[in-house]
Amino acid sequence: MTFPTYFEAFDARQMLADYPIGEAFVQRYTGMSRDELRALQNARFLKLMARGWQIPFYQRLWGNQGIESGDIRSLDDITKLPVYDKADLMASIADHPPYGDFAGLGAGGERSPVIFHTTSGTTGRPQALLFGPKGREVTNLLVGRMYRWQGLRPDDVVQSVYGHGMINGGHYIREAVTHFTNSLFLSAGTGIETRSANQVQLMADFGVTVLVGFVDYIRKLAEVARDAGLIEQIGIRMICGHLGTEDRASTEAAWGGAKAFDWYGVGDTGSIAGEGPERDGLYVWEDAQYLELLDVDTGTPVGTGETGDMVVTCLFKDDVAPCIRFNTHDITHELGGRGEIAFKRIAGFKGRSDNMVKLRGINVFPHAIGAIIENRSDLTGEYVCRLTRDPATQRDDMLVVLESRGGSDQAQLAALLRQGLNVEVQVALVAPGETATLTQIDVRQKPIRLIDERGL
Repeated sequence: MTFPTYFEAFDARQMLADYPIGEAFVQRYTGMSRDELRALQNARFLKLMARGWQIPFYQRLWGNQGIESGDIRSLDDITKLPVYDKADLMASIADHPPYGDFAGLGAGGERSPVIFHTTSGTTGRPQALLFGPKGREVTNLLVGRMYRWQGLRPDDVVQSVYGHGMINGGHYIREAVTHFTNSLFLSAGTGIETRSANQVQLMADFGVTVLVGFVDYIRKLAEVARDAGLIEQIGIRMICGHLGTEDRASTEAAWGGAKAFDWYGVGDTGSIAGEGPERDGLYVWEDAQYLELLDVDTGTPVGTGETGDMVVTCLFKDDVAPCIRFNTHDITHELGGRGEIAFKRIAGFKGRSDNMVKLRGINVFPHAIGAIIENRSDLTGEYVCRLTRDPATQRDDMLVVLESRGGSDQAQLAALLRQGLNVEVQVALVAPGETATLTQIDVRQKPIRLIDERGL
């Protein structure tokens, strides 16, 4: 039987020309105008749409809205298309098990190479993630490009605390570093894959200089290294993780002044945005990702500075599982002005609209608490929210459990959270490490921050 191998299924040289990295990336997009960028996006969008019309999932999604192929003539028409989210993908899988009908895999000898992973299952049952060779390698490239722009060097040793197994994250981060940088890469994984004590020993033994992963666990590892007497033997100079609403300053201080960079992405899309060297907002990789910010309630576009759901179209993913107007349900806002390059900038991850809690008429995003308690030496930065409902009064209350190193004023913290969240919450203080069983920080890539005990 004759069939293409992975590297015969796409043109790697053309990919590097279309999506430059290193100095070529900076040079191309420093001088590019927004009009030139729009033309580039439009050409890639039309190619993507041609592929989308071949996929049963999109034929059904768009056809149910009465949309025909001739209705979408340019990127300006994208708002005519309906958005979809994880619930739609899971419904597709339920109706067409086990992979759904959104990938366009082909059958038998006609099928191109496919990479299969799943999501972490943070918001429910893990979802199938499928990639073709081109889509996968551009996904990898965007991360490698970002790391290099932020300052990753060939002489760096990178330790990753992203999970592996069926979860996509750790695998594509490894591919990003090994395929598109010359740095050495250690796939340490989560605390369940490599115990925390062994993680810090690896850093000391192999001269790790860069940490990548979710900063909750990266920050915890600094405490482990300190307790093990290894902190002085480890020279971390750079951290690239998902800061979001987490405290950058405490993360950097925990590792002796290492410079921390924020970035954002989801399993279906890969990296969507990341900080540049100046760390002034997250640049959306607009040559590859088309990002819309839509009002959480109405679905209409929001203006610069206004918060909205991030809805993503992967302009490059025109082989397997095209992604056209996927609602991540993660919220952010666009920053004004122009940064170092032509790409627009966003503020980063601010919370999930589908994890938002309406507490006595006020929208509360549990992830916002991380930013409110930052720069407090008496707190570890770890927390979890417990939502309850009084059966007699039907009043909802939130208990915020904070880890304290000692000396914290419970009433003062309650007042601080009331000011930051615009609603009264209760506060409980526990010793360092005592939220770990609730957040599952040692075993999950994304710690649990909200426990809904209302029984709804």
